[in-house]
Amino acid sequence: MIFVNNIKNEKSRPKAAVRIKEQIIMEFLTAFLIGGLFCVIAQIIIDKTSLTPARILVIYVVSGVVLTAVGLYEPLVSFAGAGATVPLTGFGYSLAKGVEKEVAERGALGILTGGLSSCAAGIAAAVFFSWVFTIFKKPKAK
Repeated sequence: MIFVNNIKNEKSRPKAAVRIKEQIIMEFLTAFLIGGLFCVIAQIIIDKTSLTPARILVIYVVSGVVLTAVGLYEPLVSFAGAGATVPLTGFGYSLAKGVEKEVAERGALGILTGGLSSCAAGIAAAVFFSWVFTIFKKPKAK
């Protein structure tokens, strides 16, 4: 009976609500595909080259900064949302945007403070959760 009532409610919903639901699904799908594409590219680089994951991490962060500096990353963020801001290139984007904002507000000092102030919460969370996991999981000697 609940299923039948849900079907009736689904049919009586306004079309705007259905459009909003479709938009949300498309946003999730776009974010998943773009974020997944970044992962696929990194995996191909790992498989086909001798680059270590740490070097690929640096390449991704620096490419996010460079693409933001030349104005190419902002359209990707507008299109993909979390699919572009969550991966490592998104960290570079956040660093560059923070520097841009601080330079506009404080001048040359913003070059040094902007990246840290814009990403402080993420950096603090990474350090904190790394510390928490070391409590529960002791490293093994190799």
